[in-house]
Amino acid sequence: MGNSFACFSPRVWKISKESSSDQLPHWISNSDNKKSRKLASSSSKKGEIIDDSYIKQQALVASMLYHHHMQNGDLPNLDRSISVKHTPPSSNKLKKLQKRSYSVSDSRSKALQLIHQDVGTEESDKMHFVLVHGGGFGAWCWYKIIALLKESKHEVEAIELTGSGLNSCDINCITTLAEYAKPLTDFLAKLEDGNKVILVGHDFGGACVSYAMELYPAKVSKAIFVAAAMLNSGQSVLDVFSQKSCLNDLNQRAWKFSYANGKNQPPTAIDLDKSLLEDFLFNRTSTKDIALASVSMRQVPFAPLADKISLSTENYGSIPRFYIKTEEDYAIPLPLQEAMIKSNQPKQVFQLKGSDHSPFFSRPQALHRLLIEVSKITSV
Repeated sequence: MGNSFACFSPRVWKISKESSSDQLPHWISNSDNKKSRKLASSSSKKGEIIDDSYIKQQALVASMLYHHHMQNGDLPNLDRSISVKHTPPSSNKLKKLQKRSYSVSDSRSKALQLIHQDVGTEESDKMHFVLVHGGGFGAWCWYKIIALLKESKHEVEAIELTGSGLNSCDINCITTLAEYAKPLTDFLAKLEDGNKVILVGHDFGGACVSYAMELYPAKVSKAIFVAAAMLNSGQSVLDVFSQKSCLNDLNQRAWKFSYANGKNQPPTAIDLDKSLLEDFLFNRTSTKDIALASVSMRQVPFAPLADKISLSTENYGSIPRFYIKTEEDYAIPLPLQEAMIKSNQPKQVFQLKGSDHSPFFSRPQALHRLLIEVSKITSV
């Protein structure tokens, strides 16, 4: 236990709020640039009474555009008339325009209101997602979801749980769920008061999310369980997974136990049979992502799986929960997911068709859409 201090130093993959289209994978479109061009080209002023100050402003804008086009060698044919030309409105539009009159001050005021309104809407729609990986995985498994959430202009962090991914702790020295989830709880502890995040847990990460919800209910707005362990108070992950009627033979063969303290002691870790990874976790995943996982996955600490969790109605129960089922999941089969949902009813349940146990690989766009959809659901 001499290295126990090193085991619990948290590691968080923090994703910069500023994103560049050059950093995004080729399968993500730069829709924001298209939107901005469309907005710029569609803006026009109709039926305004033009005063002297307004003409000066327009002259300044025209001058700036002129120099821009000169520098880029794409100067268009400019009409030198001081009058403002508009395409003739249709008869219906003309009737509407005749019924309405605008002053310059009114139009500017409304324009400013629209600008502030748009900014407010953008800020209010911006969510902060915290992604918590499952057993054996690391923060690396979320790379597609991270890119999609960044493209949607949301904040996102992917947590590296103790002994997972790049965290150097020895898996065999992790003895409690609290130790395993420490990077997540440390992150929430440092989150400024008044800020709230949406926790997204996968697989065993669902137990870590539940534990964090109990400790920091004021800092979590929603919790989303993606093919994840969603426990009742007093349960452990092993209690749930021991429902053998919900499991299959593949489940039994895929798990390999390690006994660092000797065969006469409880297991210290679980390893996954590499030859069964594709069938067990990635039956709908591309070969490239399977290759990434095969060299990146680590053992799962055993003790936290057996740790019973204590959850209260006041804390854990006060946060809206949502569950995303994975239809073609062999690691946590659909019957087991439905058993957890039935015994611990969430606010709403969604289903990802055609997804294996790892939807962040097999169905990233569909998972991203569901995360955004859940983020917009208002609490009752």
